[in-house]
Amino acid sequence: MASLQSQVSVKSASAARRQQLVADRLTIARPSIHAFTAPNCRVQKFEVVAERASFVSSRSACITRATYHGPVMAEPGAKFAIVVAKFNSLITKGLLEGALEVFESHGVHADNVDVAWVPGSFELPVVAKSMAKSGKYAGVVCIGAIIRGATTHYDAVVSAATSGVLGAGTDTGVPVIFGVLTTDDLEQALDRTGGKVGNKGGEAALTAVEMAGLMSKLKAEGKAAW
Repeated sequence: MASLQSQVSVKSASAARRQQLVADRLTIARPSIHAFTAPNCRVQKFEVVAERASFVSSRSACITRATYHGPVMAEPGAKFAIVVAKFNSLITKGLLEGALEVFESHGVHADNVDVAWVPGSFELPVVAKSMAKSGKYAGVVCIGAIIRGATTHYDAVVSAATSGVLGAGTDTGVPVIFGVLTTDDLEQALDRTGGKVGNKGGEAALTAVEMAGLMSKLKAEGKAAW
């Protein structure tokens, strides 16, 4: 019986000690911690007062100093280039038509769009980069169609076209838009050439208009390199 009472006493003492430690931690004075504050920005502020901690949250909406968006209408006089692959012309001609229609409906006169034809999608980057470097165009659209076959040639061309078009844009600072279809079969390509999935050529043209306008705004304010 004495042994049992001793065990109970030890457990009670341990529980009391834990409670005391928790209480001590809550009452330890800590310096106030305030999150970074800015006008009209949501902040989270923590305050430790005596024996309790309180959480205060500001409900004001966060507004950045400057926000930029590309317009959906082209700037007056802006010129664009379209580089089109002849290979799979059944598809690329439809993509080109879609791009030209979107350019016209978004404020780009037909005389301000130049079209250059190349043999295939593999040759798109070199011509696109050269035209972008000329300084005559606000944006360049690359149009092609790569349809998977029975060999690994598909993967090689897709990789080269993708990295090449990306490099043309980053190397020149001019928006170079990837409007190349990469599909498993002809049906998928047709669906994206004015079919049930829309016209990806038109989407590429709209992207070029938006990106050109955005870059123009940033450059005008000295926030992007010429």
